[in-house]
Amino acid sequence: MRGLAWRDGELIDDDVTAEEVADVARADGAIAWVDLLRPSAADLTALAERLDLAPTAVDDILSAHERPKVTRHGRILYFTVYSAPLVTDTEHPAEERLVTNRISGLVLPNMLVTIRLDDRFMMEPIVARWQDNQDLLKSGVGALLHGLLDAVVDEHFDTIQKLDDEIELLEDALFDDGPTDARFVQRVYRFRKDLVALRRVVLPMREVVNALVRNRTRDGSDLDHWYDDLYDHVLRASEWTESLRDLVTTIFEANLSLQDSRLNMIMKKLAGWAAIIAIPTAITGWFGQNVPYPGFDKPLGLWLSVILIVMLSGGLYVMFRRRDWL
Repeated sequence: MRGLAWRDGELIDDDVTAEEVADVARADGAIAWVDLLRPSAADLTALAERLDLAPTAVDDILSAHERPKVTRHGRILYFTVYSAPLVTDTEHPAEERLVTNRISGLVLPNMLVTIRLDDRFMMEPIVARWQDNQDLLKSGVGALLHGLLDAVVDEHFDTIQKLDDEIELLEDALFDDGPTDARFVQRVYRFRKDLVALRRVVLPMREVVNALVRNRTRDGSDLDHWYDDLYDHVLRASEWTESLRDLVTTIFEANLSLQDSRLNMIMKKLAGWAAIIAIPTAITGWFGQNVPYPGFDKPLGLWLSVILIVMLSGGLYVMFRRRDWL
């Protein structure tokens, strides 16, 4: 457990203990942040007793595979969001894979409680952001919540930007002169899989931020503008994610179309060469008959067959080249 407390934007306690949580939550003019890392059910139950949390809030925290959401439990708001960074793929070190990290939180009138199931999402940058905007902390616990959500959304933007760069590389590989191989299809499949996972955490953020904005009192302070800007960022991230989805679908379909086109070109070339090869086969078969014909058993028959093969094969070759079959 880690905790900090502020009053009028100034840090007054850099080590809020479990015993002080209830007192800080009820203090006037102060706001606090408490972070729980890998809490057990007993830890959460004890916290619930100190803060008078509803049992349903504890159930939400302990539930696995929660989607991003906001729910109200009496005077307390419970929310769940996910960070989505790209990390190095252990199976393919040259590539990155999407990893989602769950961050749950409880919003009290003057306290923000965050719950993390692991330490992959670091809170130090969030604390630094809060400290850099001490004037904003005077607006209350809403400033702490905004700083947290803004950091999560910024990470979403970083991930989307990297995926956008990746899709440009896929487009370059798709339209290279050489045909695509199985590795290209695997890259597209992994990209689609990561994008689906990203959409699951980015799209619901619109509902999360919208619900938090509805449940807070708009008092005309600067914090209102910060939340409006945050909601705008969430909308942009959602729209960008949807556009990437359309692009990767287009790449997948274009790859199939290019494969069909290349197959048709190969079939045309095979058909053209087969027609050319059929001419000498037919002529040599004709002149190979064991019956008399003009030029039989004479040099004239040889030259006549050679001339026919060259003229007819050359004529077919020129015709196929003009029609782009060869």
